[in-house]
Amino acid sequence: IVHCNDWQAGLVPALLSLETNRPATIFTIHNLAYQGLFPASQVDTLNLPGKLWHPDGLEFNHMLSFIKGGLAFADRITTVSPTYAAEIQTPAFGYGLEGLLQYRANALTGIINGIDTELWGAETDKYIKKTFTVTRLVDKKINKAELQQRFGLPAEERIPMFALISRLVEQKGIDLLLDCLPEMMAMKLQLVLLGAGDKVFEQRLQAVAEAHPDKFALTLGYDEALAHQIEAGADIFLMPSKFEPCGLNQMYSQRYGTIPIVRKTGGLADTVVDATLENVADKTASGIVFGDISSGSLMEAIKRVLWIYQDQKVWAQMQATAMKKDFSWRNSAEQYLRLYDEL
Repeated sequence: IVHCNDWQAGLVPALLSLETNRPATIFTIHNLAYQGLFPASQVDTLNLPGKLWHPDGLEFNHMLSFIKGGLAFADRITTVSPTYAAEIQTPAFGYGLEGLLQYRANALTGIINGIDTELWGAETDKYIKKTFTVTRLVDKKINKAELQQRFGLPAEERIPMFALISRLVEQKGIDLLLDCLPEMMAMKLQLVLLGAGDKVFEQRLQAVAEAHPDKFALTLGYDEALAHQIEAGADIFLMPSKFEPCGLNQMYSQRYGTIPIVRKTGGLADTVVDATLENVADKTASGIVFGDISSGSLMEAIKRVLWIYQDQKVWAQMQATAMKKDFSWRNSAEQYLRLYDEL
């Protein structure tokens, strides 16, 4: 079996399709937005067989598409979450390839990514001030106090602390957050943000942080140790992505009892259980999920989480539920093994 990942490996299933006694092929899509499109002249430069150059092959809108090599010729296609597997079959997420993916739907599977549970977890994290467990959630407060001290935020134990760790780009919903910030800064809360990206977003966030130093701590760039400390110390993690094939931070957050607010898309929808009345009652809720790509929908989710945060018993139950979830690679690996066995 040859297992190829993303457009860079897309020609492999196409070229192998011309061989006799070839190995089986699997092609995994991590993000369909990145397709590997090149001028048609590159077909000759790469000396690609003419048999592959047609609309059902490597040609896409008169260009050479590497990703189509995987999508059209691989025996099986996977992507990094069940919801994203469904989304990429629609015009909104298919980038013009939704028809091909609909045609190959029976060969398409969504398998959620796992995370390194040794590296990311409240019980073992070497970067945080104080490790803690589901039964010692009180020690999470030590990590929150450490963050407040580091960033000069008021040392209030019960003030809700929001966090965001992200590339500062439109895909991640940073524009939605910026629209919510004026109202958020009028509320009793704190926000810690770590990230870098679009310079306009950076400048706008910096202006808000400078205007509200007692509420908003901004760190531009990336710092691995700080990322762990934020995950461990914050109460609530913001992830309002417009699309997210899998996402990792929503899983990291739950490992630390940090309740995620996510949009209902891709892997976010598959890994966070919304705090509806029913889900709270049956103790399966692990976060807040909102639907619309709008600042109003995000703001509604923020208000909903603040309301739940006031009920310490419900909040502690949600934290416990989140921390007990299994996001290890074992589940994903077993699904891949079953897929390999089918080939």
